[in-house]
Amino acid sequence: MDIRVIGGGLAGVEAAYQIAQRGRKVTLYEMRPHTFTPAHRTPFLSELVCSNSLKSKELSNAHGVLKEEMRLLGSIIVKTAEETAIPGGKALVVDRQRFSRIITDKIEAHPLIQISREEVTQIPPDGIVIIATGPLTSDGLADTLRVLTGSSNFYFFDAISPIIDGETIDRGKAFFGARYQDESDDYLNCPLTRDEYERFYEALITAERVQLREFEKTPYFEGCLPIEIMAERGRQTLLYGPMKPVGLMDSTTGAKPYAVIQLRREDTFGTMYNMVGFQTKLTYTEQERIFKLIPALRNAVFLRYGSIHRNTYINSPAVLTRDLRLSGNERVFLAGQITGVEGYIESTAMGLLAGVSVCASLEGHTFAPPPEDTCIGALLNYITTENKHFQPMNVNFGLLKGYNKKHKDIVVKNALSTISAWKDNVDSALPIGVTGGLVWIQK
Repeated sequence: MDIRVIGGGLAGVEAAYQIAQRGRKVTLYEMRPHTFTPAHRTPFLSELVCSNSLKSKELSNAHGVLKEEMRLLGSIIVKTAEETAIPGGKALVVDRQRFSRIITDKIEAHPLIQISREEVTQIPPDGIVIIATGPLTSDGLADTLRVLTGSSNFYFFDAISPIIDGETIDRGKAFFGARYQDESDDYLNCPLTRDEYERFYEALITAERVQLREFEKTPYFEGCLPIEIMAERGRQTLLYGPMKPVGLMDSTTGAKPYAVIQLRREDTFGTMYNMVGFQTKLTYTEQERIFKLIPALRNAVFLRYGSIHRNTYINSPAVLTRDLRLSGNERVFLAGQITGVEGYIESTAMGLLAGVSVCASLEGHTFAPPPEDTCIGALLNYITTENKHFQPMNVNFGLLKGYNKKHKDIVVKNALSTISAWKDNVDSALPIGVTGGLVWIQK
């Protein structure tokens, strides 16, 4: 039976890879470079259009545990991210161009994966289909999904942070350091005094914004609020959010800053820096004016302005089964951010599960999802459990069954042990490189 994966982002690539690794031929459809989304800029697979950070590596953090689970499960995305990592403190930060280029090379070289560069607007009439088109699903396919699910899709906006030319940052008014790591050079910090913060804040809350017209009532995802929306919640809000000075000491003055903007490398050599947490819907002109009020950025050249893009997702608890099939349609699976998970690795995780689920179906096995005391199992449980107020969700320990913050180390150890046991069961039923008695070897 033909297997098609629609969407060459993180989830689609992971799904196709997991299927191919288990000996099944698969076609991966990607509409770029013939058709681009408003946010994509390259033809490469798994292009990161927002941040280049895959969040925490620490096992004390749910994001770190999920990445470790994915590493244990043989994720091509996590493996390649580690291969292309650049300094980022406690976060797994990648050189985004190297990352997507290497992913593309690996997938193109896989003997069982065929890449088809074309836009898909209708569900193919036969075979197995995984829809992994992500937050920027094209209008044609979105309309098809709306009909298939029997309800309207939900929309909200992800906001992209600006990127600055590293050479135009005034290093005399900035200092390196990660929180509680004075000797670290993972972040370039731009301090503000109280008076400088007050001027910045007043300019920010009165700035001109992009008018969204019909999208004005669309809710933002709480984990990715525009900086000006956060500022509207109170004069001190930013000081407890992206501009908090906690754990930082200005090495140039020896004083604790009143507020700080952190800049994170976009590439290995530090020629580009991302304004961490400064996603915005300000007009480009206002971004220039207001962000240059930050002393270290008075002469900054912006290589990319912040912007807003549409994020499409479905009401998964109402339309998805536990094996990521579309209810009432045995051959259509969904994966990635469109299922209502939020974040790079969360989306990748749903791609991995969809790939394994497809293979289980084709081999005549019942898909047994990972237990809910693992991060990946807890995410799957969240998007497939009835919820009248369903919204996209990042991974967090609160989702795990039986979580107790007083015994986090035990919870983490159990999650990794449980996912390893689940992997052993999957590999026993669906061995890598073996299907239907045929054994193949990837070069």
